[in-house]
Amino acid sequence: MADGEGFVGRCEVVEPRRGNRRWPNDRKARIVAESLQPGARVVDVARLYNLAAHQLSDWRRQARQGLLTLPAELMTAVPPFENGPVEPAFVPLAITAEPKTATDALPVPEPVEIISGIVTVEIGADLVVRVPGDVPVDRVAALVRAMRGTA
Repeated sequence: MADGEGFVGRCEVVEPRRGNRRWPNDRKARIVAESLQPGARVVDVARLYNLAAHQLSDWRRQARQGLLTLPAELMTAVPPFENGPVEPAFVPLAITAEPKTATDALPVPEPVEIISGIVTVEIGADLVVRVPGDVPVDRVAALVRAMRGTA
């Protein structure tokens, strides 16, 4: 290393990263749009931009929730949502005054009398249980477990 005349060799100084990087929203949006292209994988796009994959996934979640706006010119190759493309729209809203008397209101339906019948539970070909309809569900489940031998 040293031969009497000083240090001979190579010295490389590596500066550490200083805290978290701040990505501008337009840069995030472009990276997210790239990750949404057909055939793109989150891990590959994240590696390309020296990101952690979970960070890119978080940005994608923000885009789905509408917290991050994606550039339209980059979204042409992205397939539409299952129900078709989402277009911004206003929903018509009608505000009416509350009825002043009970005659203006909609009629309240009469309560329906509940008739308790027999519930038949068939589990496979070997187990059929018939219980009255007013028996709580947890009791029926306990009964089935006991009959199956799994209680």
